[in-house]
Amino acid sequence: MTPPAAPSTAALSIRIQSIDALRGLVMLLMLVDHAREFFFIHAQVSDPMDVTATAPVLFFTRMTAHLCAPIFVALTGLSAWLYASKKGGAPAASAFLFKRGLFLIGLELTLVTFAWTFSLTPTTVFLQVIWVIGLSMIALAALVHLPRGALITLGLVIMLGHNFLDPITVAEGAPGHAVWAVLHDRGYIDLPWGGQARTSYPLLPWIGVIALGYGVGPWFVADGATRRRRLVVLGVAMLGLFAVLRTINLYGDHPWSVQPDLLRTAMSVLNLTKYPPSADFLLVTLGVGALLLAGLERAPRRLVDLLAVFGGAPLFFYLIHLYGLHLLNLGALAVFGPNQGEVFSLPSVGWIWLLALIVAVPSAFASRWFGEVKRRSSQWWMKYL
Repeated sequence: MTPPAAPSTAALSIRIQSIDALRGLVMLLMLVDHAREFFFIHAQVSDPMDVTATAPVLFFTRMTAHLCAPIFVALTGLSAWLYASKKGGAPAASAFLFKRGLFLIGLELTLVTFAWTFSLTPTTVFLQVIWVIGLSMIALAALVHLPRGALITLGLVIMLGHNFLDPITVAEGAPGHAVWAVLHDRGYIDLPWGGQARTSYPLLPWIGVIALGYGVGPWFVADGATRRRRLVVLGVAMLGLFAVLRTINLYGDHPWSVQPDLLRTAMSVLNLTKYPPSADFLLVTLGVGALLLAGLERAPRRLVDLLAVFGGAPLFFYLIHLYGLHLLNLGALAVFGPNQGEVFSLPSVGWIWLLALIVAVPSAFASRWFGEVKRRSSQWWMKYL
């Protein structure tokens, strides 16, 4: 069955179709990665990955998911600028960003945590992408008042320079450990009731990404040809700087090394750190994202509309796919029993992609339905979803 098409937009508006399409594309890649998390749990990968032990098909499947968070956070910043341009400038954007940021943090600690654990009292609360998007939005609520040049400069400095902070560590229990774990050094924070919080997505680099997304917002009131040219130049420049830094092999991420064969050597070069995202990681993912955004503006309309179904209601899609995958895994475990130790896993990475495709079909119909409900609603709280 063909998923329903997203509503068309005839002209530039607050919802530029290519933005929703790119958001939808990366969320589908996220779906594949989360299918891996639930159904290939016996073969978990490290960060960065072990190229000597990770099968290439699993390595590149995981690598495609690297596009998701950077592009989504950058598009969050871009969408904030578009909101500001429609609602009255930085003050309006600042107020909205602050309130929605708080909402997303609360959502991470409740519905999202429950989707992953199905426990009301998990021993570990993982502070993941929804959490860090919420914190990034709160940070951007303050930064939008800066001049655009200062905002872009600050974003670049954070994005490219935060790896200089890598040698700084704060031991658990030491003063400032919790603050540094949230900002830059992925770690555990003790909670008052005996559990722990894991800062899976340290905040600082993501502030740089969302600031840059906001900074390029004015490009989206330029004519299409000018915007696409700027996006291509930006994408090529980012990929070029990534190539330079990776060739020098001294800064930007952990060093790569020559492996026994060409494929493994290429994997070593591309094996980048996501938690927190290194300068190299952000350059390559955002560079590809800029080129994809330019390309989607000229892509066939049916493809753009299809992808925009998922990108038009991203938070709703995020929640339903997590609950759906978790319930499917529990169902498979109940019917077939464990086949990898105490868990149920699919036999190969190919099955993970097939499962993601199957889950995407009903998710498309549900996302289209919710998107229409949201557009018709006059309730103030619906704009936060």
